[in-house]
Amino acid sequence: MGPISERSEWVRRHPSFLYVAPFVSFFIVLYAATEFKFNPSWEGPLRVVLLGVVCWFCWPRELSFRPRFSARSTGVGIAVFLLWIAPEVIYPAYRSLPLFNNSLLGHVHSSLSPDAVANGWVLFWRSARAIAIVPVLEELFWRAWLMRWLISPNFESVPLGSYARSSFWLVAVLFALEHGPYWDVGLVTGIIYNWWMIRTTSVADCVWMHAVTNACLSVYVISTGHWQYWQ
Repeated sequence: MGPISERSEWVRRHPSFLYVAPFVSFFIVLYAATEFKFNPSWEGPLRVVLLGVVCWFCWPRELSFRPRFSARSTGVGIAVFLLWIAPEVIYPAYRSLPLFNNSLLGHVHSSLSPDAVANGWVLFWRSARAIAIVPVLEELFWRAWLMRWLISPNFESVPLGSYARSSFWLVAVLFALEHGPYWDVGLVTGIIYNWWMIRTTSVADCVWMHAVTNACLSVYVISTGHWQYWQ
């Protein structure tokens, strides 16, 4: 048996790996960059290239990467972006309230240094990661895998977009907690993203929708200087 056949057999016996590995890799790389204080000038491209290779390698071959409802997915992505910034546009001090800014959920801050926000190279790669990498690894993990795995550990037998109340809400809550002090809009976003998976049964459409949200947010952050959205 050759290496390709052995890999296929291993993946067949551990199907969750392809869906979970990119998500876990993101945090491993994040930890390494923080722990070893990588130079921001090469940290950005290194993260994008490494995680891009992992996402390409792990993308399940049975899943199409072409959105079927790209126009509607674009509209949903833009709506989520507007939802994300709305509280602070309406009430600028909103995010400083104790409900969002505390020792349990974290504090509103930017992960970028003053030098980084003035560096176009760094901002380009930070945007590339948000638009091209994060949507792939998050949608594979949250909506393609966890929403189904919570219904049945034999998740491959569960059709994409299957609805179960406990699975739907647990994924939405965990997705919210992942976003720390932005948990409120994270929760609503998780609900919308879960709903769109149910409506489209398409991981590609969820990736596209998520990428549109992040693209709009990246443009907004850079053009307005609201760096706190990039935690």
